[in-house]
Amino acid sequence: MADENKYKKAAFGAGCFWGVEETFRTTKGVVSTAVGYMGGHTENPTYEDICSGQTGHAETVEVTYDLSIISYNELLNIFWKIHDPSTLNHKGPDIGEQYRSIIFYYDAEQGKAARASKEELNKSGVYRQDIVTEIVPARKLKFYMAEDYHQKYIKKRGQSSCRF
Repeated sequence: MADENKYKKAAFGAGCFWGVEETFRTTKGVVSTAVGYMGGHTENPTYEDICSGQTGHAETVEVTYDLSIISYNELLNIFWKIHDPSTLNHKGPDIGEQYRSIIFYYDAEQGKAARASKEELNKSGVYRQDIVTEIVPARKLKFYMAEDYHQKYIKKRGQSSCRF
C-alpha cells in the first residue's frame, strides 16, 4: 500500500467468499478485494484442502479501503448485515469451519472496534442466540490467495449459489 495513512486493510470471513467479496467490492471506498484462506494451520492450502475441513482456515475476503471515504466501523456494519453471525460454522447452505464468521484485525484500533461492535450487536437482541463471530489478530497469520477462478467470481460469472 502506497500510503498507510490513506489505505488500510481489513479481513472478514462470513460464509462463501464469493458473495462477501462482491458486497465489499461494490462498496464505495473499497479500493480492492481478494478472496483467500486465513486462520488455519495448513501452508499454501488449495480450495480442495479447505473443503476437507481439515485445514482450520476460513474462506476470507481481504479488503483494502480508503479511509477518506469509508471507515472501518462502516465495513463492520456491512459485515454484520451480510450474514447471520449467530450460527456456528454454518452460513446458508454452506456447512463447515471454513464458512465460520470471523474478523481478522490488523491493529489494536480495529480489534477494539470489532469487539465493541460485536458486543453492541449482541446487546441489541437482533439475534436469539449469542454472536459466535471470532475476532482474531491478523499480524501473525498469513492470507493465502485463493485460486484465480475464485477472484471476483460473481463479477466474472454473474450470480452464484451464495446468499448475500
